[in-house]
Amino acid sequence: MDNSLRAKLFSSGKQTPYYFYDLELLQNTLSLAKEQADKRGFHVHYALKANCNERVLTKIQQEGFGADCVSGNEVLKALDKGFPASKITFAGVGKSDHEIQIALKNNIFAFNVESAQELEVIAHWAKAANRIARISLRINPNVDAKTHKYITTGLDDNKFGLPAIEIDKAVETLRANKHLEFIGLHFHIGSQITDLEVFKNLALKANQWRAWFEEQGLEVKVLNMGGGLGVSYEDPDLNPIVDFQEYFSIFDKYLERPNRQEVHFELGRSMVAQCGSLVTKVLYVKDNGTRKFVIVDAGMTELLRPALYQAFHKIEKLQSSTEETQFKYDVVGPICESSDSFGEQVELGEVERGDLLVIRSAGAYGEVMASNYNLREELRFVYNDTIES
Repeated sequence: MDNSLRAKLFSSGKQTPYYFYDLELLQNTLSLAKEQADKRGFHVHYALKANCNERVLTKIQQEGFGADCVSGNEVLKALDKGFPASKITFAGVGKSDHEIQIALKNNIFAFNVESAQELEVIAHWAKAANRIARISLRINPNVDAKTHKYITTGLDDNKFGLPAIEIDKAVETLRANKHLEFIGLHFHIGSQITDLEVFKNLALKANQWRAWFEEQGLEVKVLNMGGGLGVSYEDPDLNPIVDFQEYFSIFDKYLERPNRQEVHFELGRSMVAQCGSLVTKVLYVKDNGTRKFVIVDAGMTELLRPALYQAFHKIEKLQSSTEETQFKYDVVGPICESSDSFGEQVELGEVERGDLLVIRSAGAYGEVMASNYNLREELRFVYNDTIES
């Protein structure tokens, strides 16, 4: 943990557990992402599913990004926070009739459609509302994202995207229905992708699909490449901001745009993960003879990722010294589930009751996945711009 973050956390006294958001780091991350995207004429929609904290969303909206939504309520949240409808995309395999009507009523930029039947349902409600629904077809390019199986979305056996056997039917529906406007193609192959060669493969596959659709007489105006750019959970201080320049450069180099197609992205984790930390207090230290357990007051109710897919988060003592003797602890929460663990055999300086631990890189898929299982109390928040110096 760098000294600046340690100083901020020392000054952020509040009842634990709580989420600490470094809005200065968030702003720096957003500014760099915007700079690198604008330089290439790219459009970025922020994925609300990563974090929809009020203060975080306000920062993102003020920077001029669009919104990528996966529910009707996310569409309404984006509109409420000032994201223009013309910059809102709506994805997801299970859009309900009500959610489709919300999006149509607000004339959003595009539906990312994932099945032929969904396309027919959108067409039905667009006709009923006398609206035109702008459509991007989500194609599974069968590119291996080389990430955890729970967050891989671009393979043929995933539930996401328009199945190959339905593509002809979708094309026929688009041609036949005046209430549907085909604007382009959508791809999203997974999350927490750190091997950037994967994105090169995606761009090359996208070129093939664009050419195929244009051969069918459908003009592709928009190429939406999704998101998935990973962050460093192992060393958040070394790489607090991802390499947006290299990421966007790959698409700029390999994505073919013969008709100057717009290129869109849906980034979430890479924009918010490192600005958030979960601060928790040690309740008890227990030694069963073979393992030492540090029992903290945060649990899977505050940060689900480690329990859900054994995700790694760096855990540090707030009050620590590099000269301290290191011990191995299993850091666990108070929830009545054996899966309620933040890390096994975590090396920390000697831990005592009352110590504060900081779980890093929790700004993405932390707060948004929280629950009050076990009737846990509501989440608490601290922002660095509200801390008294």
